[in-house]
Amino acid sequence: MPAQSTLAVASRKMPAFPEFIAMMAALMALTAFSIDIMLPALPQIDEMFDITDPNARQLVVTDYVLGFAAGQIIYGPLSDRFGRRAVLLFGLGLYAAASFLCMVAGSFEMLLAARFIQGVANASPRVIAIAIVRDIYGGRRMAEVMSFVMMVFIIVPVIAPSVGGFWLVFGSWHLIFGFLFALSVGVFFWMLLRLPETRHPEDRAPLSFRWLVHAFAMILKTPQTLGYTLATGAVFGSMMSYINSSQQIFTEVYGVGDWFPVLFGCVALALVFASFCNSQLVGRLGMRRLSHGAVVGFVAVSAVHVVLVYTTGDAHLGIFVVLIALNLFCFGFIMPNFNSLAMEPMGHIAGTASSFVGAATTGIAAGLGWYVGQHYAGSTTPLVTGYFVFGVASLILVLITEKGRLFSVGSPGSH
Repeated sequence: MPAQSTLAVASRKMPAFPEFIAMMAALMALTAFSIDIMLPALPQIDEMFDITDPNARQLVVTDYVLGFAAGQIIYGPLSDRFGRRAVLLFGLGLYAAASFLCMVAGSFEMLLAARFIQGVANASPRVIAIAIVRDIYGGRRMAEVMSFVMMVFIIVPVIAPSVGGFWLVFGSWHLIFGFLFALSVGVFFWMLLRLPETRHPEDRAPLSFRWLVHAFAMILKTPQTLGYTLATGAVFGSMMSYINSSQQIFTEVYGVGDWFPVLFGCVALALVFASFCNSQLVGRLGMRRLSHGAVVGFVAVSAVHVVLVYTTGDAHLGIFVVLIALNLFCFGFIMPNFNSLAMEPMGHIAGTASSFVGAATTGIAAGLGWYVGQHYAGSTTPLVTGYFVFGVASLILVLITEKGRLFSVGSPGSH
């Protein structure tokens, strides 16, 4: 099927390219907002519910991510069977309801349960956005579009903690969930009014246990998809470790809690710059060259940091910020390209494959991030060690997937 042929079956005209990019970015940005906007409120939640374990506050993030991972396995097969649009709108509606439950939560347990549901719901926009892009584009063009989407999406973590802090000026953490509720309702109506169906009727897949087993078997037997999924999960684990621990590190290790949203945003700017560079370079240099170079750089930066921490103790604040920013710069090249490489062979079952890739990478990252976060004990050592170990694991997985050939040309269109 030609790259743009799915547009011919749309029930209404496809939005112009800039609006389409903005729509896909908005769907994925809900995820980043849902995680990072809560970080400044964690101490207030801790105090309100009288939580005795100082690391228990991280569960507000972890429960959401676990729900997000679990939900992704559902929406891909559903969208392959019933189309992208209906499944997307269901997820957005459920997300709005879960955000309201979070806003009115009267106990820590109720908040965690609502956060899990919020994660399950928000898996829909993530899975469907990637599947829609894969419906319409392939090869390098898909990588370019995904990079644009990720570039807009990655801006959100830069501003999300500041947005959360802004609402805390006017009241409690409940206002943050009120904002997420309003945002999700707005996105719901935007998609309802402007987004057509992109799944060709003839391509609708059956929804049966036997077919799902067959589809997942195809994914597991495709080395490129499986290898890059595991490699993404490993390096994404470092990002989740940072998100889980960052508020405590900046507040307790470095004593700059009031500046946390600003410092978090400054570090995240490295991701924005990397994603912009990737969008400009991937068409010329290809996904493999950029992402393989980035994962090697990630390991090198992590090695410098881990040697520094184990020989001299916690690095100076400025050095810590610079090294983490360099890691995130590398991550900005790794994430979109690894994801595109994993999805590239899966055009015929893009929704189910997107579910598998998303669930696996997020589940792995959530587990690794939780493990590192729970080992926080007043120093940066667990975080820095996690960065190095997860980076090395990702590099090894890429080497296995590519049979020892980094920077190889690969299949046509992927370079």
